[in-house]
Amino acid sequence: MASSNKHVVFDVPSTPPSSPASAPRLRAHAIGPRIFGYAWMEAGEKEYTYLSMSGRYVPYSAVSRALFYRTLWQAGVADPRAFATDDDRDFLLAAYRQLRTRPGVDRCFRTLRDAGYTVWALTSGDVARVSGYLRDGGVELPPENFVSCDSIGVGKPAPAVYEHVLKKFPAEGLDAWFAAGHMWDASAARQTGFKGAWISSWEKDMCSEIFGDMDVVADSLPEMADRIVAFEEQLAGEE
Repeated sequence: MASSNKHVVFDVPSTPPSSPASAPRLRAHAIGPRIFGYAWMEAGEKEYTYLSMSGRYVPYSAVSRALFYRTLWQAGVADPRAFATDDDRDFLLAAYRQLRTRPGVDRCFRTLRDAGYTVWALTSGDVARVSGYLRDGGVELPPENFVSCDSIGVGKPAPAVYEHVLKKFPAEGLDAWFAAGHMWDASAARQTGFKGAWISSWEKDMCSEIFGDMDVVADSLPEMADRIVAFEEQLAGEE
């Protein structure tokens, strides 16, 4: 029988928000919707993390809402509040809440569960939104398998966040993986005792010269699951 102390914790993947309605207006200012969404999300993650480090935890959703006009200004819009409205911002934030899961998430979770792993989600977002992503993608996780930084009051990549999750698992015979689309996330988890798995579909470049190596690297979620299972089978064969 497969060990019950095998776990894979996912940072639930997402992509930055953009919309067909906003794209022409952004392009009129020579701003690509994709790079704007990336800048908005990355700025949000930075400020969210800095607030957490300073002891003033603010939910990520509130941080990203506040940074909308600042990001427009940094993108080259001279008068952001004349260019866009709160309704525009709220439309994009609502679109962000309706993102779909990455292709293959159902097969990924099924492969891991068939190999004896329990699947978890660790997120900087709220549990209702994140569980909605998965449910809309045809995947269910028990509520007790979701962990939100909002409930801890500390943001990733603080070691305490990953340690909080590790403490949920018995120490004896533990096989724990952290899977993410951000190298900073997977590498931080790896420093606290997780094995690390990185999917390349968002960042593309590992930047391993600053983040180090990963135990598993994959281009898709199904491939990631297959490689995690193969990694452990190889270790078992060497013992």
